[in-house]
Amino acid sequence: MTVPLNVPARSLPVPDTVSPGMQALIAAPLRAGWNTFPTTPDGWRALAEASLAAARPDVAAMAERLRVTIEPGTIDGVRVHTVTPPSIAPEDRDRLIVQIHGGCYVLLPGEAGLPEAMLIAAFGGFKVVAVDYRMPPEAYFPAALDDAMTVWKSLSSAGDARRIGLIGTSAGGALVLAMGLRAKRDGLPMPGAIASGTPMSDITKTGDSFHTNAMVDNVLVSTDGFCDAAARFYANGHDLRDPLLSPVYGDMAGFPPVILTTGTRDLLLSNTVRVHRKLRALGIVADLHVYEGQSHAHYFRDDRIPETAEAFGEIASFFRTHLAA
Repeated sequence: MTVPLNVPARSLPVPDTVSPGMQALIAAPLRAGWNTFPTTPDGWRALAEASLAAARPDVAAMAERLRVTIEPGTIDGVRVHTVTPPSIAPEDRDRLIVQIHGGCYVLLPGEAGLPEAMLIAAFGGFKVVAVDYRMPPEAYFPAALDDAMTVWKSLSSAGDARRIGLIGTSAGGALVLAMGLRAKRDGLPMPGAIASGTPMSDITKTGDSFHTNAMVDNVLVSTDGFCDAAARFYANGHDLRDPLLSPVYGDMAGFPPVILTTGTRDLLLSNTVRVHRKLRALGIVADLHVYEGQSHAHYFRDDRIPETAEAFGEIASFFRTHLAA
C-alpha cells in the first residue's frame, strides 16, 4: 500500500518571471462559483445564456482590437461563425482552421466561444470556422462531437484535409482529440495538424495534477467543482472512460502532428502531459508547451499580454509547419 505525501499548508507567491498582465491573472482569487452549479436542466440553460450575455461586450472589443471580422452561418445545419483576419498571406489562403470552443461542455455558446478563434486568426493569419455545437439540455453526449464531425465532413470533403487544422481548449481540447478518434473509426480523412489546449482528456479524475494543483488553479480550482459536474451533466450517464469523452484512453495511432498547451498551475496539466506521452510513444510528432505560473487556459484570457501572443505564435508556427500548403 502506497503512503500519500502530506504537504504542509503554504503560501504561493505570484511569480515575477511573467508579464504584469499575467501576474494579475495568476494573483486573481479563486473563480467565483467554482463549487456551485445548477441542479436542473433549466438552470444549466440559464447559466449558458448568462455566459453569452456577459461575454458579448468583451468579444466585440477583442474583435475590434484584433481587426477580425465575424460572420455567423450554418454548415449542414450546424451553427458556425467564420472568423477572418485583416490579411492572409498567399501561402495560407488555401489553409483553414476549425475551432471547437471550451466551457466544460455547457458554457460559451454563440459569440462567447469565439476568443480562441479570433486569436488564432489574428496571430496566425488564418481563416477560421468556429463550431457552435449543441449543448445540454438542448442535446447531450455525443451531440457536441456529432456537430463538430458534421462540419469536419463538409469541410474536409470540399478540399484537401491536410490543409485544415483543428484547435480547441479545455472541453474543446478534448473534442479535437475525439474528432481524430472518430475520423479514424469512421474512415474519414485526418486533419493536417491538431492544437489541443489543456484538454479535458480524462474526466474520470485520474492524474497527478488533479491533486497537486487542487486549490492552486484559480480557474478550475478542484476536480470536485463546477467543471466536473458539467462534464457529468453532458455525459448523461454514459461511461466517463469512453475515449470519445476521455480521449486519453483512445487509440491515437495514425494521428497527425499535435501541439499541446498548458501551465504549471493548471489542474489539467497531467491530462495534457499524459496525452503528450501517449502520442510520443506512438511515434507521432507532438509538441508540449508548459507556461510559467499559468492556471487553466490563462494563455488566452487577454489578447493584450505577451504570453497570449507567444502561445498563439507557437500554435500558428506549428500549423504553418505541418499543414499542407
